[in-house]
Amino acid sequence: MHKAKQPKLLVALIPVLFLIFLLIVNVIIFKDDATGGANQIALLTSAFVTGLIGIFYLKVTYQHIEERIIQSITTSLSALTILFVVGTLIGIWILCGTVPAMIFYGLKLISPAVFLPVACIICSIVSLATGSSWSTTGTVGIALIGIGQTLGLPAGAVAGAVISGSYFGDKMSPLSDTTNLAPAIAGVNLFDHIRHMIYTTGPAIILAIIGFTILGFTYETHSMNTETVDLMLKTLETKFDISIWLFIPPIIVLALVRKKVAALPAITIGVFAGIATALIFQRDMMSELLNGATTVKAYYTLITKVTYEGFTIDTGNTTINSLLNRGGMSGMLSTVWLIFSAMVFGGTLDATGMLTKISSAILKMVRGTGSLIGATLGSCIVLNATASDQYLAIVVPGKMFQDAYDKYGLDPRNLSRALEDAGTVTSVLIPWNSGGAYNAATLGVPTLTYLPYCFFNILSPIISLFLATMNWTILKKIEEVEQP
Repeated sequence: MHKAKQPKLLVALIPVLFLIFLLIVNVIIFKDDATGGANQIALLTSAFVTGLIGIFYLKVTYQHIEERIIQSITTSLSALTILFVVGTLIGIWILCGTVPAMIFYGLKLISPAVFLPVACIICSIVSLATGSSWSTTGTVGIALIGIGQTLGLPAGAVAGAVISGSYFGDKMSPLSDTTNLAPAIAGVNLFDHIRHMIYTTGPAIILAIIGFTILGFTYETHSMNTETVDLMLKTLETKFDISIWLFIPPIIVLALVRKKVAALPAITIGVFAGIATALIFQRDMMSELLNGATTVKAYYTLITKVTYEGFTIDTGNTTINSLLNRGGMSGMLSTVWLIFSAMVFGGTLDATGMLTKISSAILKMVRGTGSLIGATLGSCIVLNATASDQYLAIVVPGKMFQDAYDKYGLDPRNLSRALEDAGTVTSVLIPWNSGGAYNAATLGVPTLTYLPYCFFNILSPIISLFLATMNWTILKKIEEVEQP
């Protein structure tokens, strides 16, 4: 049993401030956004500094630090595995024509002026039905990115609309893991928790849709040349056998998630459904990629290559090539490294007691209802930035502030709502958080590029803090009255 010193607040802040400094250097000087490797090095270097302080100043044993790092990494293994499978899914769904078909029909049906709000609404509905933001961005989202870029819209704006809608549905769906986790931590009924979130989540998504609508009309003047669109449609029809049957793989995945099948097996089944679809509908295109070969061995080689390296084709159209040449497990390696590095840093902070010290310092600043909810929101954001995991950003503040809400006579529904308003939705805004890293890799848009356009994710904690400050929609705890 090790006997370690408790860190002072200034000592606990040193690794965090050091990390922030390195990240600022990466972004401003090297223009790195979690894909070039500099952020990974920053996280590992900060973890090393944290470990040195812990061992030589706080007298924490190396064995204890190593144990916590392993525990931290273990919590991220599910996300890392999903990332590899999603990389495979993207490549296979392009090969089977699912993504090209989504782009094809999307170009025909959606105009640039209304695309952003429509994309947000579509992702809201899909995510609400499935309870999974990651499944939504990894299926419908990648197609919407392709459509938006083809229409001439900025990739950051399209990704912001996709993420805003996906996280709204995730937050409000009773099938969502975080929507079940937050009330479980706070001790609240699931549907009472969802009803109480309407006051913050409702205005946030309405304002987001209004914002995307206004933003969409500002891009209307940059409408694409119809000849360019027609050329892209013709190219897709020439290279792929486009039909509604190509939507079978995503329908299967969404149905499985809707039936509460875990994300990993559901996405894996989606990969095999895509392979079957490719062998049925895209044999001519596959034969072209194989220089005319049609043997079982040739098909197997192509599918294996797409699974690992991603899909590659030369259509003669550079825009189509940039949309379709992607995916594969190897494309996710830098993101896996990023999450791994973040978990090492978070585990080291936890082992040295620095994470607890920072959290307790925030709690000491609480002076009333508004500041208590504000402290909860702030702690969730800090945990998302330091522990790099949205589940820890819900669990740790939930446990830490539970007694304080009781002390101030507040209904626990206020706590569960605050945990979701900041813990769930801000994870995607942090480049090295598993949520930010996943969506940046899946959508192919750097986190800092889409961040300004994630209107829903930015507005949710702001609206929650505003209502808390004004003492609006804040529920008081109902005291039990003794029966005479």
